Amino acid sequence: MALTQLFRIKPTDEIVSEAGRGEGGELRRTMGLWQLTLFSVGATLGTGIFVILGQAVPKAGPAVVLAFVLAAITALFSALSYAELAGTIPVSGSSYSYAYATLGEIVAWVCGWCLMLEYAVSVAAVAVGWGEYLNTFLQGLFGWQLPAAITHSPGDKGGVVNVTAILIVLLCTWLLLGGSSESATANVVFVLIKVAVLAFFCVVAFTAFQSKNFTPFAPLGALGITAAASQVFFSYIGFDAASTAGEEAKNPKRDLPLAIIFSLVIVTAIYVLVAVAAIGAMPWTDFDPENTEASLAVIVDLATGATWPGLVVSFGAVIAIASVVLTVMYGQTRILFAMSRDGLIPKVFQKVNPRRQVPVANTLIVALFISVLAGLIPLGQLAEATSIGTLFAFAIVNVGVIVLRRTRPDLQRNFRTPLFPITPILGVIMCVVVMAGLQGVTWLAFALWMAVGFICYFLYGYRHSRLRTEVPR
Repeated sequence: MALTQLFRIKPTDEIVSEAGRGEGGELRRTMGLWQLTLFSVGATLGTGIFVILGQAVPKAGPAVVLAFVLAAITALFSALSYAELAGTIPVSGSSYSYAYATLGEIVAWVCGWCLMLEYAVSVAAVAVGWGEYLNTFLQGLFGWQLPAAITHSPGDKGGVVNVTAILIVLLCTWLLLGGSSESATANVVFVLIKVAVLAFFCVVAFTAFQSKNFTPFAPLGALGITAAASQVFFSYIGFDAASTAGEEAKNPKRDLPLAIIFSLVIVTAIYVLVAVAAIGAMPWTDFDPENTEASLAVIVDLATGATWPGLVVSFGAVIAIASVVLTVMYGQTRILFAMSRDGLIPKVFQKVNPRRQVPVANTLIVALFISVLAGLIPLGQLAEATSIGTLFAFAIVNVGVIVLRRTRPDLQRNFRTPLFPITPILGVIMCVVVMAGLQGVTWLAFALWMAVGFICYFLYGYRHSRLRTEVPR
């Protein structure tokens, strides 16, 4: 096996020329800039903001506002690189396809394998928590809850089968099977609802605003701010979701870069506004790091002296999870679609239903796998392993921008990363720094997952690679 074969690069022109084509049909271009932007917002703006404040405020105090800005700047370096490559190589494979065009097949496989971990486990972990948020909502509305046996996984708080997790996965599967336009419309509705709920939170919280809550502003110093920034960084993951819709966007070269940048700006503005409102309404010393799930609901209840505002916020969390499950499942199926088209995974993942113009079999297989994970397996800290896979993919994209600028300066680029090469280099450094701060168990899970990935590649992917069979040895 020649080492050069492992690092075969798939020509950019060939990748772009295949866009939309699958076995038995083609994907349909239906998404505009608005829908693409909200796709990334939907994947990013999840339960993180409903939970993360309660965890981050005790670390930084009122300066948690700066922590959100610092985390946004860290994410921005990678977002700019994604924007350039998404506009240059507008296909469904996202960072997998970008790696194939710049760093070679084995790196692309590693990137795609990392994304499988990120998308599958993260959506399962989010779905697992849906039952708890649903119960919080039902408790406030009707005074009763669903039994633990169907809202928790086996071995977790008396759980038998997490039926609620399976239910939200099946609901999103039904929306995805309806077509890309229909699922994008559903996501728009979900995103507008959760943004409206967060706006409601800010309005209510500002009625109890006290400027003295911001003094002293940084009681735990710069170290507290950076510690909080590392924690809240993960609430920005998802801005790249629009890049998985490259083959179903109406004008991908123009709209994909804009959607990625716009979504990061929108999410950052929401996070900062919510943080300011929350601390203004409740002293930072009152935030309970042991009870983070309902921190926003507690704040609005205290601000009004009533319970119905917290009920509205709980409803927002339920909708937020539905939106994340929908968009992340969509991204998972499209990346698998691209990998299958390249021959690295079985053909079934690239089959497109000619009537619905979506990869039906692919979607059903993903839904089954995620349902089993979410319904029967307590994920626990395994979910944290998704962070390292995401950061690894981010780092590859930043390197890919540098490589493609050097190897293909002639390519038309509708968006160019500013301050090149400083921006992508800083993007790589930031990813490495955040990865270095992750726990040892996370690195162990990542190493085991990559070991399985290499076995799969050499047993199947290398042998069936279209690039290998089409290019003479």
